[in-house]
Order: sequence, then structure tokens, then C-alpha cells
Amino acid sequence: MPTLDLYYMPSPGASRAVVMTAKAVGVDLNKTVVNVMAREQLKPEFIKINPQHIIPTLVDDGFVLWESRAILIYLAEKYGKDDSLYPKDPQKRALVNQRLFFDLATLYDGFSSYYYKFLHTGKFGPPEAFKKLETGFELLNTFLEGQVYVAGSNLTIADISILSTISTVEVVDFDLAKYPNVAKWYANAKKVTPGWEETLPDLLAMKPFLQP
Repeated sequence: MPTLDLYYMPSPGASRAVVMTAKAVGVDLNKTVVNVMAREQLKPEFIKINPQHIIPTLVDDGFVLWESRAILIYLAEKYGKDDSLYPKDPQKRALVNQRLFFDLATLYDGFSSYYYKFLHTGKFGPPEAFKKLETGFELLNTFLEGQVYVAGSNLTIADISILSTISTVEVVDFDLAKYPNVAKWYANAKKVTPGWEETLPDLLAMKPFLQP
């Protein structure tokens, strides 16, 4: 397997999802930290790589890709030993895609609009942002009724992406016990997802920055 270049910050869920997926497909990453808090993403040398100057950004032998969920799909399709992480069957793949989009538009957006506001303003977001996050968890709890994984009968990149988002509960005040199906899935996902233990310290490093 080749070594791919990853420009990232270690703590955000998007970066951790890429690291875990790379681990799952057996790809090594040459990691370069780009500190967005210090605006390193605006340096000319990084803008030359990624004109949109966002992280994570993956470089595979000159091929450049950003947006974490696009990177997960690319890694699974190109380097997966089989199609278990990202099924070839159109309906199974569609379900994985739906969960990825749900993660981005609902779960991640909820965390971002409420908790991550604190990073920039020193205040959490408005009550309606927290309500959207609760609604997202309620929906995910429904999706997981009778299910071990979020999209099908085995671990997929949808689980890895949602795990990287949901795990924010480790560093903020959020009652996961209100969503028993999510709590059960989360406990299992942490056990079966390659790279979880490797990325956990980076996740926990966020905690001081999200405390009022």
C-alpha cells in the first residue's frame, strides 16, 4: 500500500474519520498538521494544494481531494479489500450515502451550530440549534432500532463518519442515555472501528476548548 499525504488538524471529527478509514483499508498516512486557528490554511503553499483552503485534504500521488466524506468514499473504493465499507449494490450504497448526507446536514450541523460556536464566540449556539441536534439524535435512534450498524449488516464508512461526529459527546455536556439505540450502537462502534483508540486522545484534546 502507498503512503498518502493528509493535511489536517487532529481533533476535528472530519479529520478523525479520514484517519480511521485509512486504518480500515490499510493505507498509511503522512500527516501534516495545518493549524486553522493560526490561519495556516491561508498560507500560499497550502492554497496551491487546495484553493478552497479547507481541511482535511488528501493527496494521493498528485491527486488532491477534500471534503471528508468524499475522501472516505475514495479510500474505500480505491483501497478497500472488498466492498464491505462502501457496497457496490446500488440500494446498499444508496443507504450508506443517505446516512453520510444525514450526518453532514443534520448531526454535524447540529453540533457545529450549537457546541462549536463556542470555539469562535465563547458562547454556545441558540436553543433552536440544540433542538435540531436533539431531533437528529431522535432520528438516528429510530434508524438504529433493531440494527447493529447505521447502514446495513456490517461496518461501513457511514458508521465511521457518524462515529467521528457523535463522539463529540465525549467532550461536551450531552445526555446520550436519552437515545438508547444510539448509545448501544456507539459502544459497539468504538470497539469495532479501526483507529478509534488511535484517534481518541485527539478527540479528548478538544475538551478544554468546549467548556464554558
